[in-house]
Amino acid sequence: MEEKEILLKTIEGLNASIASLSTTNKNQSEQIKNLQERIRELTAQVAWLNRQLFGRKSEKLRVYDPNMPDLFADEFSGLRQQAEEKRDEAVEKIEKESVEDVKRNRQNRKMIEDLPVLETDTIEPKGVDLSLYRRIGEEITKVVKHKPGMLYVKVIIRPKYALKDSTLLPPAGQKGVEIAPMPLMPVDKCIADTSLLAEILLQKYEYHVPFYRQIQQYRHLGMKGLTESTLDGWFKKTVELLKPLYEELKREVFSCDYVQVDETTVPVINREKHKADKEYLWMVRSVMERLVIFHYDGGSRAGAVIESLANQYNFKGYLQCDGFAGYETAFKANPDVRLLNCLVHIRRHFEQALDENREMAQHALTQIQHIYKIERQCDEAGLSYDERRQKRQELARPIMEAMKVWMETEGIKYSPGSLTGKAITYAYTKWDNIIRCLDDGRLYWDNNLAENVQRPITLSRKNFLFCGNHEAAVNMSVICSLLATCKAHEVNPRVYLNDVIAQMPYHKKATQEELLNLLPHKWKLKHPECVLTRQKEESCN
Repeated sequence: MEEKEILLKTIEGLNASIASLSTTNKNQSEQIKNLQERIRELTAQVAWLNRQLFGRKSEKLRVYDPNMPDLFADEFSGLRQQAEEKRDEAVEKIEKESVEDVKRNRQNRKMIEDLPVLETDTIEPKGVDLSLYRRIGEEITKVVKHKPGMLYVKVIIRPKYALKDSTLLPPAGQKGVEIAPMPLMPVDKCIADTSLLAEILLQKYEYHVPFYRQIQQYRHLGMKGLTESTLDGWFKKTVELLKPLYEELKREVFSCDYVQVDETTVPVINREKHKADKEYLWMVRSVMERLVIFHYDGGSRAGAVIESLANQYNFKGYLQCDGFAGYETAFKANPDVRLLNCLVHIRRHFEQALDENREMAQHALTQIQHIYKIERQCDEAGLSYDERRQKRQELARPIMEAMKVWMETEGIKYSPGSLTGKAITYAYTKWDNIIRCLDDGRLYWDNNLAENVQRPITLSRKNFLFCGNHEAAVNMSVICSLLATCKAHEVNPRVYLNDVIAQMPYHKKATQEELLNLLPHKWKLKHPECVLTRQKEESCN
């Protein structure tokens, strides 16, 4: 090879190396530029975090050293004095107007000035010889009462008396000035009477009307200036009043030996994310006693929630639920809790497999249909629980045992990922818990009763869309528990809440027995006229 050719090849190689190095250099320059930009961003973030952790967060003015010399004191002293005098006058005027405005608003009671006064109650002091006293005035309290279709004012008058002869001592046990004590109100310093507070609860959770729609209704009935924050404040204090009943109701539910449990979603606003999170509300129903509670624990669906509840009240007995794995995890090691599963959930899986394998799915559905036919015959014959158990042992056990063998032989033919395979796998893993229903005539084959209880929650969710925070979800649990129990016992919820809300201020230190007697299933024993039968429905409204 000639020397010239060698030089040319060397030059070409060098040019290629230069081009490669230039490209590499260009890429590295861009990377350096990007990294420098990233360093600036991260440096800014670190500086911001340092300010948050170690910097000054207060927005108050700094405290300056009064001994520090003012270079412009002489020049601006006159201007500053004039400005401060005008400022003081303005501040004094603002404070004076604010106090007067608050006082005027309290006195005027603008919200109720257009409502009719239909009821007046005069309360005289008890145990006082009024012949020794002269009337020197009276205390007047106005509260708003609700009657279906109208709002009106009730005036409570408490005459004030003083001794006619001021030189004499009052009789033993009496005072120089006497006035009857004010009856305890559900919400202190609130113009809403018991009936209106009960109506607010009913409107939101029985009739599923949000607060802003309620305000519209009350405005149309003549109540002006009612705000959503005021209504929410009344609501929270009323719920707080009813919480002891809710706690007693939970104790009653778990003192039973057969409950059905389910969980449903409830949207709760997350202030940090600025959106509604899908949280979970638990429902527990005592089947035989027809008592219902809802329970909210931070929105968690973990099996530890229901496990904690059961352990808190030492629950022992049957717990019927759907196929959620959390129940198995919670009670796997607890011999006192015997899980029952739901035959309807099993049936749903086979129905979903009909289009994929009609013959197999139809066979399973037919066997389940036979089991429900047996139950219908027991219902029509009016059998006792023991007789129902015997009928199940005679007719339902052979069907269920044959179906278990069928699933064991049939299940291996289908892929676990197919609808058919999933239906058989789901049914087979729950079958032993279902068979337990053969041993007790009280037990239901499904937990449809639990799912029915949750329907009002779904309706409310569609109307008020979400709960404002976790506290609101807890408050919803309290009210919905009492209303669901009223419904289960056919108790008129309006009459019940009216009576109980009025009594609760006098039961702040109530015993367990006193609280128990205020729960719907006990309360109705003293108020049989308020059980919602067709004949008596109108008498309680």
